[in-house]
Formats: sequence, structure tokens, C-alpha cells
Amino acid sequence: MVDDVAARMAEAARAWLGQLTDDQRAVARGRGPSAGEPDDERRRWFYTPTDHGGLTFHQQRPAQQQAAMRLVAAGLSRAGFVTVATTIGLENVLDHTEGFVSGFGGERGRDPGRYYLRVFGEPGPSGAWGWRFGGHHVSLNNLVVDGRVVATTPSFLGADPAVSELLGGAVNRPLARVEDLARDLVRSLAPGLARRAILSSTAPSDVVTGNRSSIAGDDLVARPAGIAGADLPADRRDLLRALLGTYFGRVPEAVSPMAAYDDAALDAVHFAWAGPTGPGEPHYYRVQGPNLLIEWDNTQRGANHAHSVWRDPANDFGQDVLGRHRRDHH
Repeated sequence: MVDDVAARMAEAARAWLGQLTDDQRAVARGRGPSAGEPDDERRRWFYTPTDHGGLTFHQQRPAQQQAAMRLVAAGLSRAGFVTVATTIGLENVLDHTEGFVSGFGGERGRDPGRYYLRVFGEPGPSGAWGWRFGGHHVSLNNLVVDGRVVATTPSFLGADPAVSELLGGAVNRPLARVEDLARDLVRSLAPGLARRAILSSTAPSDVVTGNRSSIAGDDLVARPAGIAGADLPADRRDLLRALLGTYFGRVPEAVSPMAAYDDAALDAVHFAWAGPTGPGEPHYYRVQGPNLLIEWDNTQRGANHAHSVWRDPANDFGQDVLGRHRRDHH
């Protein structure tokens, strides 16, 4: 049975590809998903201002850009889409912050037109296909198999600046709740629990797993650190569940794993923090459990440059599902 999100993705992907010229389509399309080595390109991802692979906004006419954003929106909740669109717009703010001088080997380094979209395989109700959208501080990776969305990770969102001023004394903080809920949680812990949750007084300089294509078997994944949900009081468990929602809420509710995190599942989720716990200070946190790794880091540019990533170590890019699909159908 084809799920509604997969159907919207397929229709939007076909519409976008249908508007492209042959030359554009040659760049916009990639090899269909596979469980083997030919899938290396689909599993290549970045969150830096580099070539993410695919067709950029610069290479498209306005109507084509709109069709591209329709596909991006199909894989996101409304709040997720607004956050992604805001992150892209922050490239202009960052360019201003740096004095309009950064290049990164191109005409413009901090560039809201330098976001890449690529479709892998043939969008439709059967077989495997996927798509990737990425650029500075955004990486979205989706896999559809036989009409069902089976993977939405790695999912990366960042913000630089993480905090910027708006008129009237207001502030722009695209990832505010992603940061604040974790800080509220660690600061609310009794001293004994806090000592278990805080791994170090110093935060790492970035998310520890970086942009590796696979983290299955990684030591960090194999040995959850910090404090387990089972050891948290009820009100702190509510904070942990709300924090999970800031990651799982990026995608449409129909494909979000949020509903699976009942009390029993939350028991096995660990929360860990590194660095000072005061606002505006460089810090890091990690949330991990079965089929889950979340990392947040806000240490760079005076703790005003945030990175956040949601991963499924067993099924990033849908590799676990692809392996089963290949065994069952080939």
C-alpha cells in the first residue's frame, strides 16, 4: 500500500524532473538505490558549503526552483519546512556577518542559491527510489521502497548565526527549542543525576560522528552514555520526550517515529551533555537509544553556530531496508 507521504514525494519528484531540460536532468538524476557499492553516491552527504551533488537553485529557472521546493516540502512537516527555508535564508545574514568576503572557491561562498537536489532512481509506487536535498547546514535524505517512506535519515539542520537580532528587540533563533529543551533538562536534574548526565566540562568542537555515511558499529553508538530515561523523574521524562519531538517533528507526522516512543521505549533512551550549562556558553548534547542517535553542538563562533543531526545507525539511507528488500525480491 502506497502511503500518502510517499505518493506526494513521487508526484513532486516527477513534476520537478519533467520541467527540466535534458542537460539539467542529467545532473539532477542519480543511480537508483542499491544495497551495494553502486549506492555510494546516494550515501554521500555534507553539511558544509561544498558540492553536495545534484542540481542547484542557480541552475534552475524560478518555476523549476518552485517545483524543487515542492519536493523538499513533501518530506517535511510545516515547521520543518519553515526551519529549512529559514536556514537557507541565513546564508545572507552570515554573508553580512563576514563582511561579504567569503568565497569557498566560487563567486559567492555564503550563497542561498547553492543548495542541491538529486533524485535517485524512478519515482513511483513500486521498487526503490530516493532523493537528497542539501547545502550549507541542510541535509535531507529520503528513501521510498514499494510506495512507503522507509528512511528519512541522516537529517541535519544547522544555524549560523544561531541567534540574530530582529527589529523591536526580537531575535531569530531557528533551533531555539532544540537547544533550550536540552538545557532545561540538564539544569533541572538533581545533583546526582546531573553528574551522570554531564560527561565533560568541555564540549567537542562539532558533532562527533561528522558526516560519515555509516555509523553502525561505532563505539559511540555501541555504548550509550549519560543518563537513561528510565532513571528520570516523570516531569524530566516529559522534557526528554519533547526534545525528541524537535527532531522527529521535522518530517510529516505520518512517517515520524514519535508515536513509537511510549514509556517503555523512552526508558532505553540516554541523554548526555558536555560543556557548561549556562545560556550562551559552548555546549554539546547527545540522545541515543535503539535505532537512534541525535547530536547537537553549539560551540563555534562564540557559541552562536549550531549543528544538529538525527540518525538511525542501523538504517541511515534505508540500508537495512534495502538489504531485506534485495533478499526478498532478488
